[in-house]
Amino acid sequence: MSKQFVENITNMEDDFAQWYTDVVTKAKLVDYSSVRGSMIIRPYGYQIWENIKIELDKRIKETGHENVYMPLFIPESLLQKEKDHIEGFAPEVAWVTHGGEEELQERLCVRPTSEVLFGEHYKNIIHSYRDLPKLYNQWSNVVRWEKTTRPFLRTLEFLWQEGHTCHETEEEAIEETEKMLDVYSKICEEFLAIPVIKGKKTDQEKFAGATFTYTVETLMHDGKALQTATSHFLGDGFAKAFGIEFLDRNGELQNVQQTSWGFTTRVIGAMIMVHGDNRGLVLPPKVAPTQVMILPIAQHKEGVLDHAYSIKNRLSSIARVGIDSSDKQPGWKFNEYEMLGVPLRLEVGPRDIEKEQVVLVRRDTGDKFTVSLEELETKIEETLSQIQANLYKKAKERMTEKTTSVTNLEDFQNVLQEGNQLIKAMWCGNSACENIIKEKTGATSRCIPFNQESISAQCVCCNHQVQHMVYWAKAY
Repeated sequence: MSKQFVENITNMEDDFAQWYTDVVTKAKLVDYSSVRGSMIIRPYGYQIWENIKIELDKRIKETGHENVYMPLFIPESLLQKEKDHIEGFAPEVAWVTHGGEEELQERLCVRPTSEVLFGEHYKNIIHSYRDLPKLYNQWSNVVRWEKTTRPFLRTLEFLWQEGHTCHETEEEAIEETEKMLDVYSKICEEFLAIPVIKGKKTDQEKFAGATFTYTVETLMHDGKALQTATSHFLGDGFAKAFGIEFLDRNGELQNVQQTSWGFTTRVIGAMIMVHGDNRGLVLPPKVAPTQVMILPIAQHKEGVLDHAYSIKNRLSSIARVGIDSSDKQPGWKFNEYEMLGVPLRLEVGPRDIEKEQVVLVRRDTGDKFTVSLEELETKIEETLSQIQANLYKKAKERMTEKTTSVTNLEDFQNVLQEGNQLIKAMWCGNSACENIIKEKTGATSRCIPFNQESISAQCVCCNHQVQHMVYWAKAY
């Protein structure tokens, strides 16, 4: 379709990075701020985040969690209590050294995550097994001083939720870790139409201070991977550091077992790169701020606008509906709402009024068809459901097409030289091999999937006995 009415978007086949930048800015999702690496989330982008937040918050509460809010600042002495944790975050920490014109006696860290804040609080409120479990979640912003930034994917400040829970036993905490990973995978697949791979991070890739990390990994349009969400079993490491103890059912002091888990605005970047095309955004109906955009045709003619607004009122009970009654040309409007990723366009003009019909256009396929006014609600609900399912199906098929199994390092290198892929390969469990693979191919271990396969009996790198099948990829 002609794009003469709107600014061009770089073809993703020519320059995927520039395509992404074009989409996030021209689709009015973000603007750049005066601080390098920080982004202004514009209303359209924030509406997408709000829709995700509302759905995820509902699912988190359904699993028994309560929302709280922790401070923005962390005293340096508090952060130092958990050695592995602070070492993992040290390069990304932003420090406050002055309050007004006075130098602080102790530096304050702008939270990169809130494990230590929750640890300090839990020490004060947990005393007995009767106080457990503590199932808390926080919606907040965090700051990580990234060297290389890109809107949504990696920014100095981002929005997220972070869950922090305490349990009586290791088994209960691990069950919680798995449960929240399932919540994340379901919101990705059912709400955002993004297929995922669930698995465990290698020790080298796990969260700093965690016993182990579970992850949800996704594949972008360009064949690179993205970590979409993580759920961590912390064990009792933070409990020992902060003295979070409780009297168990036998009257003996025990350390709590903890988890933490998070889901961020990064998922918007994932959604853009999974579903977008050369005309701009493609939004799954469940997350789209506007699911149906009504465009009156020849609206200057008597009765057209009134009829369009009556349709909007009819449909508002079943969908998020917008109407563009501006004096811009229809061609400009068509291209504009395609770029904004609106799932379904509804066109209605004098001829349609006469025939008691409307014209519907799907964003995902471009299919255009007429629908009688009598069956309008039914057809729109049906079509939105079909769009949601089709976006997931297309993304799943692309993931399958861009996944290759290899049994030796030479094939591993050759596959990635031909184009970015998800690589399935066996691994011995040695971090030295993990480092060699990264050095030679640029790929990192994405996860040890829960659904294991046996591709060969030898490690792809050293030919020694294998422990796991691992997904590898170049990643954002």
